[in-house]
Amino acid sequence: MSSNAEGSPPSTSSAAAATTRDWIFPSYSFVHSTHSIRRTPRRRRFSSYHPPPSPQFNSTAAAVSSAEGASNSFSTISPSYRPRSLEFGNHQKSTRLLAGGPDGPAAAPVKSNDAVSSEKREVKETRTTYLEKRFSKIFRGGLRIRPQLAFSVSIVTTVLSSLLSKNFTLRKEVTELQDQISKLNVRLKLCNLLDSSDMYNSNLQDVSLDSSKSLKIAALLVSIMLLLLPLFFFLFKYVDYISSSRRQIDNNLEEVSLNKQLAYRVDVFLSVTPYAKPLALLVATLLLICLGGLALFGVTDDSLADSLWLSWTYIADSGNHANSEGIGPRLVSLSISFGGMLIFAMMLGLVSDAISEKFDSLRKGRSEVVERNHTLILGWSDKLGSLLNQLAIANESLGGGTVVVMAEHDKEEMELDIGKMEFDFRGTSVICRSGSPLILADLKKVSVSKARAIVVLAEDGNADQSDARALRTVLSLTGVKEGLQAHIVVELSDLDNEVLVKLVGGDLVETVVAHDVIGRLMIQCARQPGLAQIWEDILGFENCEFYIKRWPQLDGMQFEDVLISFQDAIPCGVKVASSGGKIILNPDDSYVLQEGDEILVIAEDDDTYSPSDLPMVKDAKFLLVNQLARKPQKILLCGWRRDIDDMIVVLDASLAHGSELWMFNEVHENERERKLTDGGLEVDRLMNIILVHRKGNAVIRRHLESLPLESFDSILILADESVEDSAIQADSRSLATLLLIRDIQAKRLPYKEAMAYQTHRGSFSQGSWIGEMQQASDKSVIISEILDPRTKNLLSMSKISDYVLSNELVSMALAMVAEDRQINDVLEELFAEEGNELHIRAANLYIEEGEELSFYEILLRARQRREILIGYRLADTEKAVINPPAKNERKEWSLKDVFVVIAEKE
Repeated sequence: MSSNAEGSPPSTSSAAAATTRDWIFPSYSFVHSTHSIRRTPRRRRFSSYHPPPSPQFNSTAAAVSSAEGASNSFSTISPSYRPRSLEFGNHQKSTRLLAGGPDGPAAAPVKSNDAVSSEKREVKETRTTYLEKRFSKIFRGGLRIRPQLAFSVSIVTTVLSSLLSKNFTLRKEVTELQDQISKLNVRLKLCNLLDSSDMYNSNLQDVSLDSSKSLKIAALLVSIMLLLLPLFFFLFKYVDYISSSRRQIDNNLEEVSLNKQLAYRVDVFLSVTPYAKPLALLVATLLLICLGGLALFGVTDDSLADSLWLSWTYIADSGNHANSEGIGPRLVSLSISFGGMLIFAMMLGLVSDAISEKFDSLRKGRSEVVERNHTLILGWSDKLGSLLNQLAIANESLGGGTVVVMAEHDKEEMELDIGKMEFDFRGTSVICRSGSPLILADLKKVSVSKARAIVVLAEDGNADQSDARALRTVLSLTGVKEGLQAHIVVELSDLDNEVLVKLVGGDLVETVVAHDVIGRLMIQCARQPGLAQIWEDILGFENCEFYIKRWPQLDGMQFEDVLISFQDAIPCGVKVASSGGKIILNPDDSYVLQEGDEILVIAEDDDTYSPSDLPMVKDAKFLLVNQLARKPQKILLCGWRRDIDDMIVVLDASLAHGSELWMFNEVHENERERKLTDGGLEVDRLMNIILVHRKGNAVIRRHLESLPLESFDSILILADESVEDSAIQADSRSLATLLLIRDIQAKRLPYKEAMAYQTHRGSFSQGSWIGEMQQASDKSVIISEILDPRTKNLLSMSKISDYVLSNELVSMALAMVAEDRQINDVLEELFAEEGNELHIRAANLYIEEGEELSFYEILLRARQRREILIGYRLADTEKAVINPPAKNERKEWSLKDVFVVIAEKE
């Protein structure tokens, strides 16, 4: 267009050209050219700036036009035409140069920059008003409650709205300043007649800058809204809670408070969800990174990815925010760093709790036992120490083994109690775990399916409750899905419960009834003084014990030859394969071993014996000595046991006809008969004994003095039912009864017998109380049931009583059955009323005075009486020798010696 002073109308050609193309910025050559330049259609270009219609700009343009004398003109743009906003998104900032100049009569109406800025302000104010209206609608819809609460909500809303309004106002001022800077840049470019391409690039940068600003504002608003979202949530929840509370008050109903509901939900989440704490920490960290990244993106010039990474660095290292510049970035970085410190503290607490829980789990014995072929003991009782000692001795030949103990006790307490036990474990490792044998998960924790033997101990206390718990334990063991490769040894307290346990456990179960075993041992020891020490040697693993093993080289040999085929063992029986593995004690000499038969022997260990060549043994002559017939005996029972009815049955079967059984305890006579009847005993059907009842306290001297203590052949002091739960109390009572009985017996001895005894034994001075008791012990046998090994040592030193250490003997039996379940059949026969049992025989049944014989020769003489000789006790010694060495060596014997044999019950 022509820029003349008169403002003449544009030419026709210029007008025609204006209809076919948009305006363009004039280049430097175009403005300063003196020639008529041919206009060609060019690509549409848009500017984001409106040049202001200032006089300075018009005068400058006119001066340039008149100085050069150019006839150039700008093409006219129709006022109805508007560039499409989709290319740059902000068509309000486009500037159009009119063809006829600012003063031409044909110039199209052009909006000034101030008008455009005012339009932008109106649009933004319209948006702000719209947002305020939206928020006000939301609050008006949600806060229809009582006036006080509505007033509080309105104040909060007003504060938030004012903050947002200030933020938008600041943003508008920044935008205006940026617009003014842009306008000044455009003026400078026009004054210097910059190239149109440079102006285009500047316009693109301005447009991208505006879009980036919009994104940053949106990111900042999103971060603010996310931070305010919990506040609105709790606010609406509180409003809803107040409304529901009012309704419930009207309806007289109760509802749990909001705090309790939230606490319950959090508790359920932490309890049910696995790894809830690490998951919550991860979510909090990601949320802080996102919010911090959005906030940094809104207040800095960095990209979104860089802002997120910068947010993570602030969280990971709280000192990184020191490099921030500006109030906005510093506030945001400080907030992120503070949140990072909280997350770091949470992470430290989580890691510390995890480590503490792991160590606590290890300390309390909750970790899994990874063992195979170990011995598993379930339960805790006073017998555990003796049982562990016997198992350690049994595993010594194997270099030690592994024993796992699981009980409902603290692991540290169990380990402390085991550490106090005064014996050598001989390489055996004892592992303790805390748990219940009734819970399959706890059984799996101790590798129950891989154990080679399982021992279930009876609890101290009530017998019925203890046996009921043992029964439930067997049920749990049979319910293991992986199955069991071990046999179960169950200690029971009452013989009546044995059938039920075997019914539940089937072939897996071997039972040891503690009270029944001790009762039978006491009866055997009362009839044969000194038998208790022999049982300790046979039951324990310290000396000789029973072993069963197959020797193919002995097939086809008679049993009388098998007896002298082992130099380091004594054969006692045969496990017959053709009879389903039945063990026959003391078989006939003519029995021939068949293929598959196994030999039962008494030996030091399972690897210390083997068959050898038959030795040359001189045929022993038969000594025809008639054994004295049994005489009626008088026996006293002091105390009351729950299985005393079973003891009476055994005594009736073993004593001669006409024997008397005196029962001295604190139970009334009528109550005794009722208890005996309830136990299954029919007093009228007793064949050999007569019951005599006396009531009294066994620890009161005047009550004991009412009894003819000097006339009894044997006295059995039982651990009374009232105190049997406490080993120390029961032993104290038994020891007091023993001392009182011995003292009364010594005082009732004739003076001549007392003097003769003092002359015969000079170890104690005349008048010594222990010497008087020892002389009384020669007149009658007292068998005391002792539970604590420390009391046993006192009695063995004083020599005033035979003793039966019940806990230790039962533990020995449990250990033997745990190592080899077949031994239980041998023990049951030796303890039963019928069959074979241990006997102590006088020497005159086998030898003559001063005769020199080998052990093998005496063994063959015993076989003539259908007995198996297993040991002897010399007259000048106190301890018997079981399975003696050098069996083929001759020695001189005395008639005061005694021999230990396995023979049928008399």
